[in-house]
Amino acid sequence: MRQINLHQLADDARFNRFHGLVLFWCALIIVFDGYDLAVVGIALPSIMKKMGVDATNAGFMVSSALFGMMFGAIFLGTVADKIGRRWAIAICIALFSVFTAAAGLANDPVMFGAMRFLAGLGIGGVMPNVVAQMTEYSPKKIRATLVTLMFSGYAVGGIVAAILGKGLIETYGWQSVFFAAGLPVVLIPFMLKSMPESMPFLLAKGRIEELKKIVMRLDPACQLSAADRFTVPAKDRADSAPIKHLFYEGRGFSTVMFWVAFFMCLFMVFALSSWLTKLMASAGYSLGSALTFVLVLNVGAMIGAIAGGWLADRFHIKYVLAGMYALAAISLTLLGYKMPTPVLYVLIALAGASTIGTQIVANAYTGQFYPMAVRATGLGWALGIGRSGAILAPILIGVLVGMNLPLQQNFIAIAIPAVIGMIAVLLINHDRSASQRGGVEAESAQAAPGVSVAAGN
Repeated sequence: MRQINLHQLADDARFNRFHGLVLFWCALIIVFDGYDLAVVGIALPSIMKKMGVDATNAGFMVSSALFGMMFGAIFLGTVADKIGRRWAIAICIALFSVFTAAAGLANDPVMFGAMRFLAGLGIGGVMPNVVAQMTEYSPKKIRATLVTLMFSGYAVGGIVAAILGKGLIETYGWQSVFFAAGLPVVLIPFMLKSMPESMPFLLAKGRIEELKKIVMRLDPACQLSAADRFTVPAKDRADSAPIKHLFYEGRGFSTVMFWVAFFMCLFMVFALSSWLTKLMASAGYSLGSALTFVLVLNVGAMIGAIAGGWLADRFHIKYVLAGMYALAAISLTLLGYKMPTPVLYVLIALAGASTIGTQIVANAYTGQFYPMAVRATGLGWALGIGRSGAILAPILIGVLVGMNLPLQQNFIAIAIPAVIGMIAVLLINHDRSASQRGGVEAESAQAAPGVSVAAGN
């Protein structure tokens, strides 16, 4: 009787059309997610003018979605380990599509904020789930590359928002870019039909026929027999996945460091996505030029995410990530000083690469750090705690903008968290990572199968 370790099977598989399908759906979902996040920053100057709100109140309006994202990341990330990732992802898509579109119907800041809070539940909840999905099915040798390539869809969404924003807002008003965000809801049935479910989840639920089909697509060379049994290491069992597992086996301190790093990085990301257009406009650039800066920021983010993933698969992901935080501190600080426009574009691209791109690599690292069964929970909590930084950023930077401080001080305030985030990453104990201990877990699974079900059942 052969024991087929699902974790090891996914690690050793060669990239094929099945992996491409998972990558396609996860990346497309993140494109929609990225659009929904970027669209508020794109439309913010127009919304402020139309609703007659000042910078401080606008900061609270932006943060309403981020409150939703914090709760969505924690609870919808955790619930996926109980109801399955496909349905959790479907719920998230419905939430952020419907309620972002509904925000376009708002006539006052309170209604706008309420709609954005509900949309934020889906925006925040979908991220840990697609990262966990892509991490689970990616071959180990190219895992960071695939996860960061998938998450570059976040930057693509921002690029689409910037390009559409230029034309739609001038022609049809700020509401139009929100209405466009409702389109992804029509794709939910197609996603549910073709997106595979998590393998440990299927194993725990006894859905063996469905699991067998996935195994054959994951590794076509794997020939199953009725006597074969599927198994996962004990740490990868899909059970209730309580939060306390994030602190087991010496992971507690590193879990807290992930939370600190996420807080700092998401502070930078949302400070830029919410206020870059306004800061550049106040520095004397036209609205069209300021929107171009958003476009450059997201192009840089996409390049940074892909390059960061490539480097993380070839060098130590922890130190690649720490280096990206350091680059963020330098590029953001320099943005506050007058310089030739071509140099400014380069710095903005570097800022995008080292803030949004850094968060994408941080997502990949976190996905690898925790065992499979609590991956969505671990990433969900890191993103959820990190959202408090995302919530604080638009409000704090809004207050600074309202004080009419020099441009340099605004960007220094955004850069300081990069230094703290770099220190937090360096303090993570990589020896406690599930990816580092995968070989030991696999051997343990062979010696004591733990959870296993016959393939012929």
